[in-house]
Amino acid sequence: MRIDIATLFPEMIENYLNQSIIGRARAKNIFTAECHNIRDYTLDKHRRVDDTPYSERQGMLMQCEPIYRCWQAVCSMTCSQPHVIYMSPQGKTLTQKRCIELSRLDSIFILCGHYEGVDARVIEKIADEEISIGNYVLTGGELPALVLIDSIVRMLDGALASPDCYEDESHFSGLLEYPQYTRPEVWEGMKVPSVLLSGHHANIQKWRHEQSLKTTLEKRPDLLKNYSLSKKDLSIITKLSGENDSENV
Repeated sequence: MRIDIATLFPEMIENYLNQSIIGRARAKNIFTAECHNIRDYTLDKHRRVDDTPYSERQGMLMQCEPIYRCWQAVCSMTCSQPHVIYMSPQGKTLTQKRCIELSRLDSIFILCGHYEGVDARVIEKIADEEISIGNYVLTGGELPALVLIDSIVRMLDGALASPDCYEDESHFSGLLEYPQYTRPEVWEGMKVPSVLLSGHHANIQKWRHEQSLKTTLEKRPDLLKNYSLSKKDLSIITKLSGENDSENV
């Protein structure tokens, strides 16, 4: 996969992309990433990329031309048109399902806005979709872009030791992840669940699934609406709901 990022602050992106799992995946060429400073594509001698909006609103708005020229340069460089994503609080909220879909693409171009945002015309001209990482506003699109890149790259073949490393995680299956434990076996009087020490694989898998249902029910019950619950799952949830009601009496 190739990822191109259009930004005013390429250093922010580069520093993160060279760290930890993402950095190792990049070093192994599991994916390639290129940061493009939008200022390099302005025709203004002062390298300005923004101007005042046509309204009474305060602040500055990023102009179309430098962004468009940056996108054109990437298309020319790659001899293709990548899937363009504009990181925006107005976009659809990022989900694990969308991350999985994006991880299957050959190339994406991520546009990071700044100031009061981007002239709407260039978004209409080149963007395939807008993505938000939550119902709040940040100073720029760099942090959301990194969230998106991290969530995509970790699912590429070879980025993690095996698919199990992300398939068991929260949201991948539609449920939250079960609780996890490590040594020591007893800490502050709290013991690791005995089933995890049993070595009985089937029982451990059963416990993990039940705990995922329980965690999701307690922390994010809204997720259960979109999860295909089996009759056994419904029985477990009914039992858990009864236990929760008893505890609250």
